[in-house]
Amino acid sequence: MKKIIVAGNWKMNKTYLEAKQFIAQMNQKSSFGTEVILGVPALYSDTLYANNQKENVHIALQNCSDQSEGAFTGEISARMIASLAVKYCIVGHSERRTIYGETDDLVNAKVKQLLDSNVRPIFCLGETLSERELDQTFSIVERQLTLGLQDLSNEDVSNIVIAYEPVWAIGTGITASKEQAEEVHAFTANYLKEKYGSPLASTIPILYGGSCNEKNALELFSQPNIWGGLIGGASLQFEVFENIIDIAEKLNNGR
Repeated sequence: MKKIIVAGNWKMNKTYLEAKQFIAQMNQKSSFGTEVILGVPALYSDTLYANNQKENVHIALQNCSDQSEGAFTGEISARMIASLAVKYCIVGHSERRTIYGETDDLVNAKVKQLLDSNVRPIFCLGETLSERELDQTFSIVERQLTLGLQDLSNEDVSNIVIAYEPVWAIGTGITASKEQAEEVHAFTANYLKEKYGSPLASTIPILYGGSCNEKNALELFSQPNIWGGLIGGASLQFEVFENIIDIAEKLNNGR
């Protein structure tokens, strides 16, 4: 049975004090069982990890290097992330792909670095507006899955979280309809089933990212193959993010 996961991606937002205040508000929230992931600026990760009092709230980084160590000024390795006991790291986000030119092969190298350091990758994929208009959505997603997960064992793949994020819906206020999102999630789930077998595929969370918010979370999370959200702008304001957690909690509890 799927369990809804609520992941936030703060991107390049929040000062140090604002980040600490957010964690303090999370600590004050009444008990809940839903797994929550906060993708925070690397600068704050150690302090936020130390201040977090919720066992089911996990700190994540938003990116990592494809190298383990060395003369790579400004980079952060998976080994460094693991040394802080950080459990997750986002890789392959569309902003990294489109703004910084990250390729599928580079994303694959980052995934491998994280897995080697026992950090779970949140592996992002998705099509641009022009690719969707050219009816290339499924071929793009299949390519990103094939290249992004290449040379990984079944055990490796079992430790990955996938996030489908239609690039045309990120930060635009435009959200894929529940039917559009579910269609791609179902395609992704079937790809995993065919390649790795049903038992393994049924355990891999596939999150939706792309202007997910408190108004559409319920209908999106209720779809059979959508396991929750990788949430950008709506994760920055605690009250809004809390409402999304509460929606997930009700679904997880069957209410």
